[in-house]
Amino acid sequence: MSLLSDLVNLNLSDTTKQIIAEYIWIGGSGMDIRSKARTLPAPVTDPSKLPKWNYDGSSTGQAAGDDSEVILYPQAIFRDPFRRGNNILVMCDAYTPAGNPIPTNKRHNAAKIFSNSKVASEEPWYGIEQEYTLMQKGVNWPIGWPVGGFPGPQGPYYCGVGADKAIGRDIVDAHYKACLYAGISISGVNGEVMPGQWEFQVGPVEGISAGDQVWIARFLLERITEISGVNVSFDPKPVPGDWNGAGAHCNYSTKTMRNTGGLAVIKKAIEKLQVKHKQHIAAYGEGNERRLTGKHETADINTFSWGVANRGASVRVGRDTEKEGKGYFEDRRPASNMDPYVVTSMIAETTILG
Repeated sequence: MSLLSDLVNLNLSDTTKQIIAEYIWIGGSGMDIRSKARTLPAPVTDPSKLPKWNYDGSSTGQAAGDDSEVILYPQAIFRDPFRRGNNILVMCDAYTPAGNPIPTNKRHNAAKIFSNSKVASEEPWYGIEQEYTLMQKGVNWPIGWPVGGFPGPQGPYYCGVGADKAIGRDIVDAHYKACLYAGISISGVNGEVMPGQWEFQVGPVEGISAGDQVWIARFLLERITEISGVNVSFDPKPVPGDWNGAGAHCNYSTKTMRNTGGLAVIKKAIEKLQVKHKQHIAAYGEGNERRLTGKHETADINTFSWGVANRGASVRVGRDTEKEGKGYFEDRRPASNMDPYVVTSMIAETTILG
């Protein structure tokens, strides 16, 4: 195993200018992350300089077998914490050979919204709180839980310390550092209310980059759990009953919200979100009705509400924002399996262009 480890960790820059680029994209389910690697003749830092590539869309649920070619367009580059050196991770989106975005390409429409001059001038910032649950491999049950049984009730696990409370911290810390190495604006991590459940935060990040960074952070987490022999679940309610679900709260602000008088702009934006509550809920993640019950720090899925420092509301405004009269708000409705391209662009579209 030591020889295998040595080969995996070879520093290619010692012997060649060639690099490995891992092309990453989203598969047909909307949550399955796919990737494959290719050799490039020299280091690349600009995604527009990267070659397009293709894959078999019939094997990912994105094309028919008799016309299976799907084209990958490189969109963003990150450093590769696994291969290191000049090797890179490349976030891509997918198109037909004719150049049309395939139906599961949610990035394309998001990029159009963020490139709108009115949206761009507002410089929308996002901070996404991605919750997830670490699961025992081969068993659909959280790590640290007795198979078919339950741990003690919730209470000591949130931000807890100790082997019986912080279950999986080595994976969480490895992921934290991998994100920083890759160039992701990860701003923190913490243990969540349910044992085996954790959260990382990405942001503040502007515009389309928020979606790119969350997807790459998810890729890194999938790879690290792969190495660790556990599974990661983004299910919004992985364990039924009196256990917290998993969300992806989206903190949001625009330039006018961050400036003097911004609180009034925030309130107007929240009013716009209320009008389109049903449309947003429909786009905020599959199975969210199992999570948004009005219990476990959630609002009921059918009712829109907002409040200051209220974690049982659909939208929360922080005390500091209220006090300073400017700042940001938190949309607490998105599920942990939401598509960050869809959620971030939809919030901008509703609050700025609506």
